[in-house]
Amino acid sequence: MRWDALFDDLETQMAAGERLDLDAEITERTRTEEAAVELADRLRGSLGRLIVVQLASGSTIEGTLSHAGSQALVLDEARHQVLVPYASAVRYLGLSRLAIAEPSKVRQRLGLANALRGLSRDRAGLAVLLSGGLEGETTLFGVIDRVGRDYFDLAVTGDAEERRAAKVRQLATIPFSALAGIRSARTPGYPASGK
Repeated sequence: MRWDALFDDLETQMAAGERLDLDAEITERTRTEEAAVELADRLRGSLGRLIVVQLASGSTIEGTLSHAGSQALVLDEARHQVLVPYASAVRYLGLSRLAIAEPSKVRQRLGLANALRGLSRDRAGLAVLLSGGLEGETTLFGVIDRVGRDYFDLAVTGDAEERRAAKVRQLATIPFSALAGIRSARTPGYPASGK
């Protein structure tokens, strides 16, 4: 019996076992890290990309991803921006595999209600897309008057009409859970790329 050959064989087996252990540890760590990635992190990793969002209402919105917050994203279309709550999306196409965590604690706390309050403050004319269940999607035009914790009031007007008392057709109270998206006009001079 050759002792050198025996020890070489044992050393080779031990090295192979250590490599297998290391590979298993790397695989487990990768799975653990991937399990901690949130959708918003994946969306932040796709900022600037052209993506498609399919809504629960059945419609799709395509645009350049310009913002990914804690509860909603913003897509830039040619003439509009569309705010889409994550809860209304059922599928995303075109996302990068990159994930970027939100470094700002303040931005982590800003949610859908904050975005809607900004639109209300600006008195922006909007097209509000509502999930209608079996009826499909409904679009209301108007201006957000008030934003609560889980709802907002929309002064409903005609398309492209300013919010004037005589032009308000009704005041619609809309739960966040029924919101599929909000389309707003771009401000003049806003760059098409969203940057």
